[in-house]
Amino acid sequence: MFLAGTMLGASALAAAQPGKISDGVVKIGVLTDMSSIFSDIGGKGSLVAAQMAVDDFGGKVLGSDIKVVSADHQNKTDVAGTIARDWFDNQKVDVIQDVLPSSVALAVSNLGREKHKLVIASGAGTTRLTNEDCSPYTIQYSYDTYAFAANTVKALSKGGDNSWYFLTVDYALGASLEKDAVDALTSVGGKVIGKAKHPINSPDLSSYLLQAQASGAKVIGLANAGSDTVNALKTARDFGIGGAGKQKLAGLHMFISDIHSLGLQAAQGMMLTTSFYWDRDDATRAWSQRFFDKTRKMPTLVQAGVYSSTMHYLKAVQAAGTDETDAVVSKMKSSPVNDFFAANGKIRADGLMVHDMYLAEVKTPQESRKPWDYYKIKQVIPASEAFRPISASKCALIRK
Repeated sequence: MFLAGTMLGASALAAAQPGKISDGVVKIGVLTDMSSIFSDIGGKGSLVAAQMAVDDFGGKVLGSDIKVVSADHQNKTDVAGTIARDWFDNQKVDVIQDVLPSSVALAVSNLGREKHKLVIASGAGTTRLTNEDCSPYTIQYSYDTYAFAANTVKALSKGGDNSWYFLTVDYALGASLEKDAVDALTSVGGKVIGKAKHPINSPDLSSYLLQAQASGAKVIGLANAGSDTVNALKTARDFGIGGAGKQKLAGLHMFISDIHSLGLQAAQGMMLTTSFYWDRDDATRAWSQRFFDKTRKMPTLVQAGVYSSTMHYLKAVQAAGTDETDAVVSKMKSSPVNDFFAANGKIRADGLMVHDMYLAEVKTPQESRKPWDYYKIKQVIPASEAFRPISASKCALIRK
């Protein structure tokens, strides 16, 4: 029923009176990692999700065609910047989507501000995007590092796991994860026992994990992502870290694709925070099965967020009667998000889309009943608690 209603509603919108569309086409650019450590999180799955949204909308808006283009930024900020500039200046792309990881998102967000073009960061987590580096043309949609890290830290600390050692990847995402986690830990009286930074895409994290193990911290917090997180967890299990009665491992930036790569034997018992789980209810299962039929994988929260935000963007274009950026952003911020991804989601003045988050525990192999049956949802974290309060924002768009 949800899917049918969404598609019928979108088709009706698309058939409405024509409006003002620049260049006669609405063009959406999916800029993501197609070939490196984050490709399972976003990658080709993000492109599939964006195209699904366009197809479900009816392929046209205000009488004009909708086109999706894509590119692999190779995890290089300069490459991402070159592609984004060409898209905005020469290819007439109206909105750039996904933009994981955080270093790429920050660069593309700055370009969007310069060009007065919309950037939807469905795949990037750093809080800088909607805090000190906020832009009137950037929307952070699926999650941020505060929602991931702070909620996981607080949940574990309540159970007495209040001394932490942080293993942090050395770029924007890692710094943001660590800061948000440390702030949350100290706010509840916990202690930071130690920290270590490692380069992105590290082939060997053994020495870092041995230092963490020797620290005696109750929890080793992994402030990294993608294959770095997977490698860290595999190595930790080899060293006996994370077993019963020993140090716990906490992934501060975990995705279902990471659990799938690890397998439940290695990942079981881990606590994490997520904004989406495919098997949460009938609506998430219905959409996720459609995605699986196209990709043979269940969607990550980033890929689900790409679909949801693309649909929200197209509805805003329809409602605004134009694809002019300021008018569309205004409609996106004034309209709630109600779909399989978020219930009563709201895009704040700082560009952050706030919605419920979920505290999850990874199942044991014995608890899993079917493929991709990986999470037990332990707690729904209301939107009002899941994200940093807007009163604490440093964003210049917020009137203090």
